[in-house]
Amino acid sequence: MIAFTKAEKEFLLANEACRVATCHDNMPHVVPVSYVFEGGAFYFATDLETRKLENLKKNDRVALAVDVYDNSAGNKAICVQGRAEIIEGGKEFASLYRIFHDKFAWVRRDPWKEGEAPFVRVVPTNKVSWGL
Repeated sequence: MIAFTKAEKEFLLANEACRVATCHDNMPHVVPVSYVFEGGAFYFATDLETRKLENLKKNDRVALAVDVYDNSAGNKAICVQGRAEIIEGGKEFASLYRIFHDKFAWVRRDPWKEGEAPFVRVVPTNKVSWGL
């Protein structure tokens, strides 16, 4: 697992949106998602039948970027590459659901159950950061 500096961890915990890149037929696919950074890994939820989920089922390689671009205060970002694992149920799903429910109002407004939308864990294998 990749180690993150104290400044990188603080940045990741202070933000909640990232861009996730997957690939299909040698074509990149990038989408914004809400994430949680926990234990050195990134977690996000995805609806069933999305391009990103279909891509991850065929190819578990993924990249994501957490960034804040502000020319007056300085640009900051962390980009990682890693492997994705799909979490569809069980105790880990329930634990992640509680974390997402507590953190994000959109989860409380539109709740779901096991089998309706999985979580994805991204375990970083490479990273680069700047401005931190």
